[in-house]
Amino acid sequence: MEIVDGVHLVEGGYANVYLIIDEEGLTLVDTGMPWNAKRILRYLQRIGRKPSDISWILLTHHHIDHVGCAGELREKTGGKIAIHKDDAGFVEGRETPPAPKGAASLIFRILSPVLRARPFRPDLMLEEGGEVGGLRVIHTPGHTPGSISLYEPARKVILVGDALRFIGGRVMGPPESFTQDVEGALRSIEKISNLEFDVMLSGHGDPLRPKASEKIREFHTSLREKRLTRK
Repeated sequence: MEIVDGVHLVEGGYANVYLIIDEEGLTLVDTGMPWNAKRILRYLQRIGRKPSDISWILLTHHHIDHVGCAGELREKTGGKIAIHKDDAGFVEGRETPPAPKGAASLIFRILSPVLRARPFRPDLMLEEGGEVGGLRVIHTPGHTPGSISLYEPARKVILVGDALRFIGGRVMGPPESFTQDVEGALRSIEKISNLEFDVMLSGHGDPLRPKASEKIREFHTSLREKRLTRK
């Protein structure tokens, strides 16, 4: 599904996968679960593009529902993988992802032997302010240490991974059970709210548009007021 000109959502997976088209080629943002490669390749065929058209595979963070088939897609497309340096150790297999909090920890323990991505070495380590595939890297940690958002001012689009969500007509922060640093996640929401964008695309849920940045500022204000009330 084309959301705005040259920005596509590959529908049907557990987590959202986006395809950005520009003059330099195609950029894939996140890959979904380990079994999602065929779905992405079918979508490319449907829009008349070849696997080799993919130049970059950008990963918003290390969770398996976002990086699950990155290694396989690199083999099948030749695209280069990029992730923030603070999440690289998790996808390389050098660091173990922390277990989620609360009831989700039991489900995680049961499913973790099945839900494992094959370790891979990124081609590029991303940092704040870098630019890849025409997208500016914004470091938005909290959900994971190396969570990023990808900002394209020209199209007024931001891809936020799991830093924010828009589900059932409501703006939400990241799921707390799977968020390593809740305070850091709140600071990242504030950082995103200071940018100007018309469309927000998140890792789960629906596109938020129009005037998305205004709605995120309202959401951030409501979060801050709730926290002040609790003190």
